[in-house]
Amino acid sequence: MAAIRTIGFIGIGNMGWPMAANLVKAGFAVTVCDARPGHAAKFAAEVGGTAVADPVAAAKGMDCVVTIVPTSKQVAEVAAQIAPALAAGALVIDMTSGQPGKTREIAAELTARGVAMIDAPVSGGVPRAKTGELAIMVGGTDADLDRAEPVLKAMGTSIHRCGGIGAGQAMKALNNLVSAGGFLMGIEALLIGQRFGLEAGKMVDVLNASSGMTNSSQKKFKQYVLNRQFDDGFGLELMVKDLGIALEVGRDTNTPTPFSALCREMWASALSALGPGHNHTAMTQLSEKLAGETLGGNK
Repeated sequence: MAAIRTIGFIGIGNMGWPMAANLVKAGFAVTVCDARPGHAAKFAAEVGGTAVADPVAAAKGMDCVVTIVPTSKQVAEVAAQIAPALAAGALVIDMTSGQPGKTREIAAELTARGVAMIDAPVSGGVPRAKTGELAIMVGGTDADLDRAEPVLKAMGTSIHRCGGIGAGQAMKALNNLVSAGGFLMGIEALLIGQRFGLEAGKMVDVLNASSGMTNSSQKKFKQYVLNRQFDDGFGLELMVKDLGIALEVGRDTNTPTPFSALCREMWASALSALGPGHNHTAMTQLSEKLAGETLGGNK
């Protein structure tokens, strides 16, 4: 199979923009489109590549199409649009944090047309998307993953082959389940400590030097919570979506998940209380409200 040289990139949001930029930087011929009018043209003007108005134009004649949109439902809609424009032998890389079962359905439909598909959701947030240091969890056949590897290496430094199609998305959802649980537990610990009389910033320092260290204690509490910015770049509604996917995988495998179910309900409650448009670290505000205590002002 010929090496990938041309890429249609569909979805240049907070994560997609820097990911597509790294593909341009790596020398791929990148064509971008986005649902927001003018956004693709802005990317082409500032970064490079070619802007087009819709997914069909982005996919036509491409060796590879990358999709990174909010939900599997949107991926399915895009796949239905672009399928007739894709040549046999093209590869679709879905980097959406999607539903494994739905992804398998989409892949089967594309395979019937001679188009291959892998799933490749990412972890690392906007900062690591900008530096090209994302962790990428992939699912698909070895041959398709081998072909996709140069594309993935332009966006990430840690590529994990998780199994067949859908396996990357299952792993991503479970990763976010662990991350969400650790964040919530850490915030509650900070609230307990502050009410006891401990200083929140000092608690974070101790956690990071001790067995309580987590990704949240290292990269979120001081950076986004204690300074009251809550501007981490990953939407609260997306976290709730991913937790729902993790529990869906749990149900499909008949795995009891009582703690995970409670964790998901807490995050969903925060989304309900705060409304859409918040980043996920704003979850803190629900815990603060329950405790009658506000963290912050400490770096």
